[in-house]
Amino acid sequence: MTTDINTKSPEAAAVPPSGPAPVKRVPQGHKRLLTRRDRITLSFMAGVPTVLHVLLVWVTALASIALAFTSWDGIGFDSIKWVGLDNFKQLFSDNPQFWPAVEHNIIWFVVLILIPTPFGLFLAVQLDKNIRFSRVYQTAFFLPVVVSLAVTGFVWQLVYNPDTGLINSLIGANKPGHYIDWIGDPKLNLWAVLIAASWRHTGYMMILYLAGLKGVDPSLREASSLDGANEWQTFKNVIFPTLRPTNTVVLVVTIIEALRAFDLVFVFNKGAQGTELLSILITNNIIGESSRIGYGSAIAVVLLVISLAVIIPYLIATFRKERRA
Repeated sequence: MTTDINTKSPEAAAVPPSGPAPVKRVPQGHKRLLTRRDRITLSFMAGVPTVLHVLLVWVTALASIALAFTSWDGIGFDSIKWVGLDNFKQLFSDNPQFWPAVEHNIIWFVVLILIPTPFGLFLAVQLDKNIRFSRVYQTAFFLPVVVSLAVTGFVWQLVYNPDTGLINSLIGANKPGHYIDWIGDPKLNLWAVLIAASWRHTGYMMILYLAGLKGVDPSLREASSLDGANEWQTFKNVIFPTLRPTNTVVLVVTIIEALRAFDLVFVFNKGAQGTELLSILITNNIIGESSRIGYGSAIAVVLLVISLAVIIPYLIATFRKERRA
């Protein structure tokens, strides 16, 4: 009986196996996730809006501030003349429309903060109770905010029409000798515009307060009810204090809305006969029949200063709160 035993010598074991030699992998860095084309596309998408924002906002704002100290009719850059503070002196002392416009902007703010803001809060509280068809009500009340202010102005023009308007038809003031000119009467037109502005502002305030109410901890309501508080006491002592951040936003938004009011008034009667506003004065002086770009820019600077006086404290308070958090 024979047994074949295959043994390998040390020399044979040292011989590498036949075939291609293994390739040693060299560690490489992270692969680029974006191709050159992607980087160009992203640069274009981010760069174009940035350039347009700088040109249309920052450059024009700085140019307006510089032009406020000049006299320019808009025809040729060589006609620009430095006048210093003359535009502001004339604005504060010799313009009979300036102080009425400031007064109307203040009235605009007071009316918006006293009428549509509380009413918007009331609607938000009711809709927060998850009543039936709450989504439908939210859409209906918020619809005026979505509609353009110019369209809103045209709609309310039809409502205020002396002959066929809804209001005059209801009160019987659409007959000869009994007309009520809601837009042409200087004693009525500002309040008529404010009613239209309040109609739109109510939906805006409702959405802001509704968002704030959704963030209230439900346990606060439960604890208040266990203590025997009724619905009004719960809202006054528990819910409303937690809406302080929302109230701050509402205040700032309302001030800005009062300062930038333009569309409704311009559609109604172009800011004439008792509806003067600072924004209307700016437009009339810059692109009016007699273009006074320097003077109009001075009014714009005054409006800018008033706006910054409101916005800067709000931003400072917001940043301080974020740092503390």
